[in-house]
Order: sequence, then C-alpha cells, then structure tokens
Amino acid sequence: MLQKIYETAEYLKKVIPSQPRTGIILGTGLGNLVSQITDKTEIPYDTIPNFPISTVEGHSGKLIAGKLGGVDILAMQGRFHYYEGYDMKTVTFPVRVMKAIGIENLLVSNASGGMNPTFEIGDLMLITDHINCFPEHPLRGKNYDELGTRFPDMSEAYNKEFLDKARKIAKEHNIKVVEGVYVGTSGPTFETPAEYRRFGLMGGDAVGMSTVPEVIVAVHSKMKVFGISIVTDLGVFGKIVEVTHEEVQQIGNSVQPKMTLIMSELVKQI
Repeated sequence: MLQKIYETAEYLKKVIPSQPRTGIILGTGLGNLVSQITDKTEIPYDTIPNFPISTVEGHSGKLIAGKLGGVDILAMQGRFHYYEGYDMKTVTFPVRVMKAIGIENLLVSNASGGMNPTFEIGDLMLITDHINCFPEHPLRGKNYDELGTRFPDMSEAYNKEFLDKARKIAKEHNIKVVEGVYVGTSGPTFETPAEYRRFGLMGGDAVGMSTVPEVIVAVHSKMKVFGISIVTDLGVFGKIVEVTHEEVQQIGNSVQPKMTLIMSELVKQI
C-alpha cells in the first residue's frame, strides 16, 4: 500500500503545476463547484497510476488542480464509495495520496437525508461530528506508522476553527446554515422510515453513504477537516417521500452556489 501511495503521489507531483495545501472532495450533485476553479489542470482518474474509477452517475471522475478564491487547491470531482464494491483502503486511497503530496486541509461535501425535524430540503448542514455505521473500518489491518498512529483520537474530527470561520462566512453572506451530526452508512439503498428513526435516536441529524471513511483517514493523517452536507431529502415522520438519485443530484445542483461561496471563502481564510 505504501508503495502505491508514493508511486501515485510522485506521478501527481509531476503533472500538478502548483503545490496545493487544501484538498476538496465533491459529492453527488456538487461537482459544479469546479466551474469556479481557475487555472485548471484536469487529470482523469483513469490516467492516474493505482487510482480507482468512480462508477456513480453525477461523479465525473477526475482530479482538478487550480485556484479557488485565488488559492491553490486540488479537487476530487467524484469520489469512491463502499457500495461500489471497493474495500475501505481503496475508498480512502485518494486521501492518502493527497497527504503524500502535501495536502494539510481537507474540505469534504456530500448529499444527505435529513433526520432533524427542524431541517428542510435544500438546507446546508455544517458537519460537527459523525457516527460511523459502515461495516468495514478504513484503518482495519496493519497500521503503518508513516501514515499515522495505531489509535487516532477522534474527539475533534471536524476542525472547530474551520467551523467558526464557516459560520461567520454564512452570516456575512446571509446564507442559512444548520449544524449537526452526519451518520455514514454503506448504502446503496436509501433509508427506510425505521432506519431514519434509528439513526435519529442514535444522535444523527443527517445520513449519507460517504464522507466518514475519508474523514477518519484524514484525521489519521493529521489533516484538518471541514465538512458540509446538502440536505436533499427528509427522513422526518410526515415528510418522508420517495426519492431518486436524479432528484438528489438536482437539489444538490440548485443549492451548490451557496456551498461554493462558503467553500471558496473558507479556502481563502485557511
């Protein structure tokens, strides 16, 4: 694994014209943020040594190096999911590579189902914590000290300073944000009403099929993490309706300009 990480990192160092310190992972329906990136160098996943390929509609499958808000960044347009059949080491491989090329800050986004009864479709949720309900842990197996400690502390998985900055940015631009705990599950089915109730009772405010593995590996790698989720459907009693992947994409696209503004302003400040 170490050899693959370093091999991929060395390749990317040669093709990326800058030295970004911030990485961004874009989820379902959120890929339009790349339209705000300038001086772009696009690298399709299938041209990168050892990189998996995204199989999900709405995930374009390329790395984009460039500037957001005038700051050098590296963005993943399309991520990898456990439900695609990948193991967790593969799902989180890009985060390992980001660390190896010098990324220090990781900004993650996703689409989620809201369980908090105060949430509405289209809300932006700042992720304050998460609950891991995946059946496989990304740190399972031999630990390599070069990558991080055997037992990483998770008491502040989502950086408090970044959260404070995001709150201020949202307030300054009159963007409504909510906050909450994200529950990560394997998917690919959307949740049943009973599952929504279960996750809510556990302390979750929104649920989705990504993010948690990447954040765990980022924390293991000593990165600072910020997470934001677009509430694309509701798992609240009386508000549960049939939902499709296409609808999730549409709602994500409609709200993403607000998320893009928060992300781009945050990148400038960190």
